[in-house]
Amino acid sequence: MALDFNQDFFELFGLQPRFQIDLAKLEQSYRDIQSRVHPDRFAHLSQAERRVSMQWATRANEAYQTLKRPLTRARYLLLLQGVHTQEETNTAMPAEFLMAQLEWREAIQDARSARDGHGLMHLETKLNRDLAEMHEELARLLDAEKNFPAAAETVRKLRFYEKLQHEIGEALESIET
Repeated sequence: MALDFNQDFFELFGLQPRFQIDLAKLEQSYRDIQSRVHPDRFAHLSQAERRVSMQWATRANEAYQTLKRPLTRARYLLLLQGVHTQEETNTAMPAEFLMAQLEWREAIQDARSARDGHGLMHLETKLNRDLAEMHEELARLLDAEKNFPAAAETVRKLRFYEKLQHEIGEALESIET
């Protein structure tokens, strides 16, 4: 196993440390690594070799899960730059953003209460457009401008949007049952 535990997640998969990545290449690299380190391949070897195999399989899975999702990939890129998003402690947001969040939540709750699946799907479509814009903004801030403080603020906002996405999904499930 010629893998290096000191590699960051991007190096592990042969990717440039960027927000915009080739997801197909990530998937293929992940499958290649998993095929090389899967514990079943090492079942006949010593306990130490099986343990190392398990550690590699676990690390590859953690790296893949981190890089495949935009929010966790952005957090990881910022962490590599020594920038912590402080999502738990820095909840200060512009008033306009907070008002928009309240409006989103009210619209979701209204549609859920009315059992309006069409309305929820419309909200989901709009939210997905907003998420795509935020991903473009993160790509610009992280990859082109290297503006890490602004990217950290965008990550904090993106977290709110992903919660909204989850709420819409739950609302759709609740009216389908």
